[in-house]
Amino acid sequence: MKIALVQMEIKEKSRRENTARGLRLLEEAASQSNLVILPEIWSTGYSLGHLAEEAETLDGPLVNAICGIARKYGCSLLPGSLPVKKDGKIYNMLLAINKKGEIVNEYGKAHLFGMFQEEKFFAPGNSFEVFDLDGVRCGSTICYDLRFPELYRYLSLNGAQLIVCPAEWPSRRGDGFDLLSRARAFENHIFLAAVNCVGSFKGDPFYGHSRVIDPLNRIVAEGGETEEIIYAEIDLAMIGKVRKTLNALEDVRFGITRPSL
Repeated sequence: MKIALVQMEIKEKSRRENTARGLRLLEEAASQSNLVILPEIWSTGYSLGHLAEEAETLDGPLVNAICGIARKYGCSLLPGSLPVKKDGKIYNMLLAINKKGEIVNEYGKAHLFGMFQEEKFFAPGNSFEVFDLDGVRCGSTICYDLRFPELYRYLSLNGAQLIVCPAEWPSRRGDGFDLLSRARAFENHIFLAAVNCVGSFKGDPFYGHSRVIDPLNRIVAEGGETEEIIYAEIDLAMIGKVRKTLNALEDVRFGITRPSL
């Protein structure tokens, strides 16, 4: 299958411009791919002061436009995360949209980034299930989640073949993005697609380097530090072949309990 990673530049306090750019890039990528993935909160970026007015709804115009692109091109979408209002709360939410334009999964970011006080803006998500997206068993994570290996292990043990991680990851911690994205794929024998943005927030540049990593810890495709669409071909049958040789998932000790902290 052909995956497209949309590594877009996100502007501060520019929701209208970001939205227009994101939809344009999404449509370009969808016309040439089976699955398209965008970065984290690309409509607003980390300009979160007006979320009450700027957050999306699941039946609003932006989500409807994204679903329309999926239908138009017959392309599955994991269109980055968006600030979404639901049940009186705002979530940093990654939707999964099938090629018919139907929402098949909603993932609210589970681990909120304390350094940026994300808990002041978002409610944490509590659903971590693997889902089917047009025949691919997928798991969703977002940015800071990459630091929590237990989430990736849970998704892998429950059958995920491809785990995605939209992000707004800064250049000054780029080495962490490199290390953790590869580790999460390698230790779980899965494909991982980590989709970062470019641009900057308050003068702090984003890292870019969006990439697809295979179950053997090899980078299939990787971007640079400017806006671009990165395309990658993956063969999901590789997962089974790798696990026939070495499958750490079979050696997990489920009886180990949480230690006292």
